[in-house]
Amino acid sequence: MRYEKINPALFTTNRARLLPILKPNALAVFTSNDPMPTNADGTMGFRQNNDLFYLSGIDQEETFLVLAPDFADERFREILFVKETNEHIAVWEGNKLSKEEAKNVSGIEKVYWSHQFEHIFSMLAFESEHIYLNENEHRTSKIANQEDRLIEKLKSKFPLHAFLRLAPLMHKLRLVKQEIEIELIKKAINITDKMFHRALKSTKSGKWEFEIEADITHELLLNRSRFHAYQPIIASGKNACVLHYIENNAKCQDGDLLLLDIGAEYSNYNADLSRTIPVSGRFSARQKQLYQAVLRIFEAAKKQIVIGNRLDENQIFIGQLMEKELVDLSLLTIQEIQDKPFNSNSPALKKYFPHGVSHFLGLDVHDVGSRYSRFEAGMLLTCEPGIYIKEEGLGIRLENNILITETGNIDLMQHIPIEIEEIEDLMNL
Repeated sequence: MRYEKINPALFTTNRARLLPILKPNALAVFTSNDPMPTNADGTMGFRQNNDLFYLSGIDQEETFLVLAPDFADERFREILFVKETNEHIAVWEGNKLSKEEAKNVSGIEKVYWSHQFEHIFSMLAFESEHIYLNENEHRTSKIANQEDRLIEKLKSKFPLHAFLRLAPLMHKLRLVKQEIEIELIKKAINITDKMFHRALKSTKSGKWEFEIEADITHELLLNRSRFHAYQPIIASGKNACVLHYIENNAKCQDGDLLLLDIGAEYSNYNADLSRTIPVSGRFSARQKQLYQAVLRIFEAAKKQIVIGNRLDENQIFIGQLMEKELVDLSLLTIQEIQDKPFNSNSPALKKYFPHGVSHFLGLDVHDVGSRYSRFEAGMLLTCEPGIYIKEEGLGIRLENNILITETGNIDLMQHIPIEIEEIEDLMNL
């Protein structure tokens, strides 16, 4: 892997946290993602199943993890199955993990080849009452994957077993980050910081959005990141009013703002940053007015990301602050808000603030977890208010990553410039 070796204590600890919440005499099985095909014999870049990675650290295809904490023979309570390599694979694809390497990565003593999975799993299943199966319950894709095939096969082969869902258990565990996870995310954040500084230096009138994307991608690859955490948004002028604008094919013009929504991935963990900068290097008076409004809401929203609060409740609180700012900016009237309040089906503020102010962050950029979960120490969320005015061709979003602690929270991106003066000074060095 391009990233540095992760301490296997992370994966050992994560498995230890899962076992006590499984039912007695149960099996839990996890499998890797598929390499996704293109046309002919091509494949896209491989990205591991996050739950499997969370519990094992194994970052290659054709992998299975089986946990049987109550199995009579202690040797079979944790088993890892990895792809057996051969000379042909070595020539065409390069190194695959040996059993010893897989053991060192995961901390799992018992490692088999993947083609032995069915035989050994059957032996375990005959002695078990429950089988926990995993599935991405948030996916929208209709493409059948390795999880789907495994679920279908096991339900057919063991129809009288009680099958249970792993997703709710994994969501609960992954919400609270371990110290090693936080350190990995900090590495992703530091790479993202370098990407942003590169964008500050390279942005100017006449430059294409995709040229800025190329500049930040250079910085990303230079710092051991394999991928962008998501498709970067490099949106100048009116493009910033498209929330998930990814074409990045317009020319930056003097007088425009440039909205950057970017993040690096490091060891499968993600950062998520948004900044809005002036193409000319200086904000206009109107742009400053809007920017400061978003910054005020950003600072207020950060204070709400503390133990005991909830995503849905924070959204209501921030919505009320946003309504006041939009009135002060002469974008909405008090009467419009009274006619279409925040808790209505079509609130007036949605015209200018159509998205949520926070989401969980981790192995997924929009990480797993319920919006109704009370915040706990160790949870990591984004804070990202924005104002978008199509009529003026202006979109401003500010976003940092906030770690909840026992005594409040820590802004993990507090070192990344966000104030108007900081940004202008850096752009005009």
